[in-house]
Amino acid sequence: MRWKKTLQVVGVHAEGEIGKVITGGVGKIPGDTVLDKMNYINEVDDSLRRLCVFEPRGALAMSFNLLVPPTRPEAHAGFFIMQADRAHPMSGSNSICVVTALLELGIVPMQEPETTVVLDTAVGLVTARARCNDGRCESVSLEMMPAFVEELDLEIETPDFGKIKVDIAFGGVYYALVDVDQVGMDINAENARRLADLGVKFADIVNEQVKVEHPLYPSINKIAYVMFRNRVADDVYQTCTTLVPGRIDRSPCGTGSSANLATLAARGLADVGSRLVSRSAIGSEFKVEMLGRTEIGGRPAVLPRIEGRGWVFSVEQLGVDPTDPFGTGFMVSDTWGEGFPQG
Repeated sequence: MRWKKTLQVVGVHAEGEIGKVITGGVGKIPGDTVLDKMNYINEVDDSLRRLCVFEPRGALAMSFNLLVPPTRPEAHAGFFIMQADRAHPMSGSNSICVVTALLELGIVPMQEPETTVVLDTAVGLVTARARCNDGRCESVSLEMMPAFVEELDLEIETPDFGKIKVDIAFGGVYYALVDVDQVGMDINAENARRLADLGVKFADIVNEQVKVEHPLYPSINKIAYVMFRNRVADDVYQTCTTLVPGRIDRSPCGTGSSANLATLAARGLADVGSRLVSRSAIGSEFKVEMLGRTEIGGRPAVLPRIEGRGWVFSVEQLGVDPTDPFGTGFMVSDTWGEGFPQG
């Protein structure tokens, strides 16, 4: 083979959501921090993201997690997430994928019955505690960064549903959270296409009408995702995070569940010690716990813990032949749907 680039990639999924982990072959990404490195991909050179995520090597219903050397001494590894639209700073399901790969491939030594792994992300440190047995990472709990609310019950004007109420909250990225009964649908696999298209439209509408900026990381200044939610029992919430260009998160979504927990605490529906379950459209679950309260930039914030499971399903090499006309990937509207770039 005459590949001009070769990447080592581990296939992992967390509760159904694919988060492949790039373990080698990339070289140095410029930047002093993980945030700087992520911004380099987003603002200077996104060829690596395109190569991995776009067809023919990638697909929309997956993320690629790029391992980078940690920039904080207490961390075992740094990473950020590359998706169809851009690189993102944090994801619960992808953190579970990364920890599972680090331990099961021996990049970080596994200790039974529990291994602590500290991840350096673009929005701070994340401490993971993996339950390990017989060489297997059986589950991962994540002590997430502080989650906080920007707005509750904010009215947004939409062309198809008139005014709807959304909560704006940060759980690792910014979310607009929408009670799904406002759009007259249930959260299930059958409605995934329609919810995905609505979520993409709503994200554009909300970003036109709402301005956000993280108090500690000013470059985190956009609502990344719309999450539809539905309370099905006192401690059980259905969640459906929608991602550009128009798909749903197969997992219950860790950062979205953190953002949802922040809104519950702001309404007095959750407190320190509260334990909840987030359930995805395919029925997989994350355990959610409120560990404490804190403050971020003068805003009340909560400290969430998310627990879920990951599974390694492949070890592969990804390459590009110098004669391949699709070395930088391509997009086709049959899979991108409403999110296909215009013009």
